[in-house]
Amino acid sequence: MNHLGIVILSVSTAMFAACTPEESTTNNIPEEMKPPIALIQPETLITHNDSRIDEYFWMRLSDEQKDEGDKNPQTKEVLEYLRAENSYTEAVMKSTETLQEELYDEMIARLDPTDQSVPYLYNGYYYYSRYEDGAEYPLHCRKAGNLSAPEEIMIDETALAEGHDYYDISGASISKDNQLVAFGEDTLSRRIYTIRFKNLETGEWLQDQIPGTSGNVVWANDNKTVFYTIRDKALRAFKIFRHTLGSPVEQDVEVYHESDETFRCGIFKSKSEKFLIISSNSTVSDEFLILDADNPTGDWKVFHPRERGLEYQIDHLGDYFYVLTNWDALNFRLMKATADQTQKENWQEVIPHREDALIEEIELFRDYLVVQERTEGLAKVRVMPWSGDGDHYIEFDDETYVSGIGTNKEVNTDILRIGYSSLVTPGSVYDYNMKDRTLELMKQQKIMTGYNAEEYHSERHWATASDGVKVPVSLVYKKSHFKKDGSMPLLLYAYGSYGHSTDPYFRTTILSLLDRGFVFALAHIRGGQEMGRSWYEDGKLLTKMNTFTDFINCGEFLINEKYCAPDQLYAMGGSAGGLLMGAVMNMEPELWAGVIAAVPFVDVVSTMLDETIPLTTGEYDEWGNPNEEEYYHYMKSYSPYDNVREAQYPNVLVTTGYWDSQVQYWEPAKWVARLRTKNQSENLILLHTNMEAGHGGVSGRYQQYKEIALEYAFLLKLAGKDSEL
Repeated sequence: MNHLGIVILSVSTAMFAACTPEESTTNNIPEEMKPPIALIQPETLITHNDSRIDEYFWMRLSDEQKDEGDKNPQTKEVLEYLRAENSYTEAVMKSTETLQEELYDEMIARLDPTDQSVPYLYNGYYYYSRYEDGAEYPLHCRKAGNLSAPEEIMIDETALAEGHDYYDISGASISKDNQLVAFGEDTLSRRIYTIRFKNLETGEWLQDQIPGTSGNVVWANDNKTVFYTIRDKALRAFKIFRHTLGSPVEQDVEVYHESDETFRCGIFKSKSEKFLIISSNSTVSDEFLILDADNPTGDWKVFHPRERGLEYQIDHLGDYFYVLTNWDALNFRLMKATADQTQKENWQEVIPHREDALIEEIELFRDYLVVQERTEGLAKVRVMPWSGDGDHYIEFDDETYVSGIGTNKEVNTDILRIGYSSLVTPGSVYDYNMKDRTLELMKQQKIMTGYNAEEYHSERHWATASDGVKVPVSLVYKKSHFKKDGSMPLLLYAYGSYGHSTDPYFRTTILSLLDRGFVFALAHIRGGQEMGRSWYEDGKLLTKMNTFTDFINCGEFLINEKYCAPDQLYAMGGSAGGLLMGAVMNMEPELWAGVIAAVPFVDVVSTMLDETIPLTTGEYDEWGNPNEEEYYHYMKSYSPYDNVREAQYPNVLVTTGYWDSQVQYWEPAKWVARLRTKNQSENLILLHTNMEAGHGGVSGRYQQYKEIALEYAFLLKLAGKDSEL
């Protein structure tokens, strides 16, 4: 018995799956072509006296085994299998190679090759990032005082990425005197960053380098002290250190240790820049510590001690800390407290709780409080002058859209930066004058190949769930291609976990499907937070099944309302949305013509029982703790891998990354292998593993579109539109 209380019994030597040529003959594939046959080596996993058989347990590798590569026999065997799956997928999709090239070319042709972000003002400098023509990575730049000043290139990502298959930077932060920049650098795609420092006046790189961090860097006000977070072996952010420039990393001082494995910690600076703030968060509880940013070696003070079920966030401006909390407020309310009286009993109410509006975020200005709310499934921005006069919402006309607070570093201003988008409106950045109530469009995403919003139409509907709840559905189509007669192919997308709302924003890539006759729809299912906090609570833990039945009901609604042909409904989701895909495939396998599951979390029970990998202890309040029998049996009832059965499964494309630290590659790999042994249809079951990428996929601006082109070619092939333009 291992430390998890799981008894693992090896019950046989290596065997091979029974797979006849007839079973492996699928749509448009030569009969002699067979999919890879995964080695079957059953392991019996016993928990709570319940046995599960895992035929592909051997596919799991530790990071150490990965690093050994082909030198390790087990690693070599896994790599050979994954490469064989890639070769099979490539062979099956070979007939779409030209289509994939067309899709890729048109997707990147829509991009502005010299795209630039809208500059924002911070501490006397305008900051922005921009691309040079053809570059995979951006330049991070600034200008002193005004936009006509000479450009300073702070970070050239393209130069730094040279020689790396993967490159990502995180947490770029400027010292208060504007002379130094610090940022995290990841070259492996495991979200473990080395912090580097650059002198912006001389262009020289400092010798200081801090490995093994989460990538976030926060400066104290003395311009020489920084704070950073490190991860444990399970990649949980659990310690915060203080580093003084010029001193060895070995001398860095640990200032915080989060010993509770269900919490993760981080650090940031308040809007006022007067306080350094340590956050420690779990799914249902928060705790913060504060320190005067002018005294980085001082003692940290607990703002309010953690309480089970008490969630709160803090920021500071003027004389008060502002506290966004669920204390006696399911949809959150806003409180305030002085720095010397931060305990909950001293909090004073600023905005009361509303049953019809979830408060998601606040932004603080000298004369205004800005609130991002979510009502009836839509994100809206509310402006509240501190004077009490002129409280109002920023209005937009689209039926289904998303708006939100942008980057606002300055305090003494009437200008609010916001973002806006809809399914037919490209991403837009506005500056809103909170005094005059005027909007100035600063930038709208350019579609270089041309785009006319009048050619497309978006709608919002309400599907009825199996328990009578109304679930919002947003959809978009091209007017000239659409017929509401039940003949259309439709791609339905959702996520439905962690309270993450699936917003109806503009997606340039989806034009490639709309222009070929697809309808695209978003199911705003429970488990997200579109309809308020209760929407999330009703789609987690022991109510998780609502997430899956909502999605199925949304699909049925679209068919019944004739937005979709009964045999042309496609589904897509990634990560926890990949769990959704696996669950609905098991529950209603014949409802879907095809499914795309990206980096899917499908081996729920085994993963949640394994405390050595990231998606475990910190997730207990989302999925439940399977060490408790009730939660074990409930998650086993929907875990996609554990519920694969003999059924007529749809066509499936599964994608993963070999270096994924959040959903390890072996989950989708095992799932595909088991699906093949149980599938009673002749439909495609494909696995594509990016051998260089992690959970977020490939790095760089353009490479991601190759994987999207593969996914869309898969859909168009199934819909019989792979030869249409």
